[in-house]
Amino acid sequence: MFSVLSYGRLVARAVLGGLSQTDSRDYSLVTASCGFGKDFRKGILKKGMCYGDDACFVARHRSADVLGVADGVGGWRDYGVDPSQFSGTLMRTCERLVKEGRFVPSNPVGILTAGYCELLQNKVPLLGSSTACIVVLDRTSHRLHTANLGDSGFLVVRGGEVVHRSDEQQHYFNTPFQLSIAPPEAEGVVLSDSPDAADSTSFDVQLGDIILTATDGLFDNMPDYMILQELKKLKVS
Repeated sequence: MFSVLSYGRLVARAVLGGLSQTDSRDYSLVTASCGFGKDFRKGILKKGMCYGDDACFVARHRSADVLGVADGVGGWRDYGVDPSQFSGTLMRTCERLVKEGRFVPSNPVGILTAGYCELLQNKVPLLGSSTACIVVLDRTSHRLHTANLGDSGFLVVRGGEVVHRSDEQQHYFNTPFQLSIAPPEAEGVVLSDSPDAADSTSFDVQLGDIILTATDGLFDNMPDYMILQELKKLKVS
């Protein structure tokens, strides 16, 4: 069974997946998602799963369950660009591609590449930059395939301990790898990485594993022991 639940007391800007068994062969995600904008006084939830400059999605296809999270680069605000537009559009596009079955479970970079290419070809101009993390659970093989670009990322928690985690990608301090679309006059000046630069991993998962994807809004502010304390509260959920 697949469910999406609002879990308001959980850590900020995160998407969680706990593994369950649907039959003797397939695994499935039971998910809880939450997020809080950077300005609590304006804590208005935008259309879709978008919180502040962060956006996320949870999508199910017959072959896999997919989690995604992205963090819009706030520096665009200085140029009159809403940073959430890029991250939100990227995640919505990736979500649609998954639901349409236009992906290979073992290739999450392909989801990111296809989503980014659609943004580049969009007739409606879209400016901005974003980090991105895509996590795919192949239900039949019981393997998790991941692609992480920048300083968003994931943790896999088993038995109260972190057993897998993403590697942060930074060009230099406070400048993560990112996908970008710049105005013509700024092309070659604005930092922009290829989706192929994403760090990719694949590994087996087990029933009961908790998979957490989040932006640096979580990882920069909560050390592992605090995150694990919060996740312990999910035992009876």
